Amino acid sequence: MPPSENKTLPTGHSVPAFLAGVVPARKAEEAQELDRLFRKTTGFTPVMWGQSIVGYGRYHYRYASGREGDFLATGFSPRKAAHSIYIMPGYADFGDILSRLGRHKLGKSCLYVNKLPDIDLDVLSELIKAGLERLDAMWPVEPT
Repeated sequence: MPPSENKTLPTGHSVPAFLAGVVPARKAEEAQELDRLFRKTTGFTPVMWGQSIVGYGRYHYRYASGREGDFLATGFSPRKAAHSIYIMPGYADFGDILSRLGRHKLGKSCLYVNKLPDIDLDVLSELIKAGLERLDAMWPVEPT
């Protein structure tokens, strides 16, 4: 079966230009801080996925259904309401880390943080590493 086309794909757009255009200014400063944290934690160069997701690393998945494709391994999007942080295996097994993170909300593979002072960035780095390790055990993570 041919790979299904994901809606969110790498675009080739400039990550620095995207981050420079984030508004308001506080959100832009925090997005720059997240970029530094993700670069340091992952060792990967960021790539834009879609119009607003900054991704680090990538993986190829193949489900039992035959659906397959490529997706970012981890990343973030500085959304208007909150920063969306993507940990692709989801958060089910990371309760210990999340309990130490600070103020956040959860989606399936997405963590929502209103502002960075609400969380412990060292704990976020630990969560990013744990997510990448879990993902790599399922589908090998490749650097970007």
